[in-house]
Amino acid sequence: MRQIIVDTETTGLEPEQGHRIIELACVELVNRRFTRQSLHHYLNPERDIDAGAQQVHGLTFEFLEDKPKFADVADDFLAFIGGAELIIHNAAFDVGFLNAELARLEKGEVTDYCECVTDTLRMAKDLHPGKRNTLDMLCERYMVNNSTRTLHGALLDAELLAEVFLAMTRGQESLLIDSFLGTAGEGRLNTLPKVRNLTILKATGEEQAAHLQQLEKINKASMGGCLWLTLVEIAAAPR
Repeated sequence: MRQIIVDTETTGLEPEQGHRIIELACVELVNRRFTRQSLHHYLNPERDIDAGAQQVHGLTFEFLEDKPKFADVADDFLAFIGGAELIIHNAAFDVGFLNAELARLEKGEVTDYCECVTDTLRMAKDLHPGKRNTLDMLCERYMVNNSTRTLHGALLDAELLAEVFLAMTRGQESLLIDSFLGTAGEGRLNTLPKVRNLTILKATGEEQAAHLQQLEKINKASMGGCLWLTLVEIAAAPR
């Protein structure tokens, strides 16, 4: 399973008004692990940068003037995302800009090259309705260190989003059993070796206390969403 975390910085908010991408970053995950493969470019937007946007990312036209144009890196970008699932926070924004850049080059749309696009903002809203779900808030909620993020930057934000995405979807790792079972279902399970006379080692009181402490940390980070802690409390309740 190959996933690419994508983030951009732009000259403004509306690609329909001619705003352009000025920074593009991609970080690769394979089977939920960082591969250390990434793609990162600062880009010459061939136009001015809105003052409000510059306050967000700190990039100036003077810095970008000698950088490559999007057309110069488009093929590398499309090859890098080819066949992968794209993970993007507020995907409509970034995909809108990427599609506008590709349209200028008559290269179709992002979804012509990738497997699909997953919006982590939509995921976060489903998981945490009524709460703020900015990248900074998600870093705080999932205990991802974002202390170096003073301004928006596509590469740093993509790396942080990768950590947040892995934390948000950690429970989905159990679904990997489907890959093992395949289409045979229970028939595949019958081929597993039978194990008998297992030795049962019960947790010590110290180990149980450490386990409970860890559950409380998870519960705090997930705003009361730790189901294991609820089960422990139910088991400990008088009957």
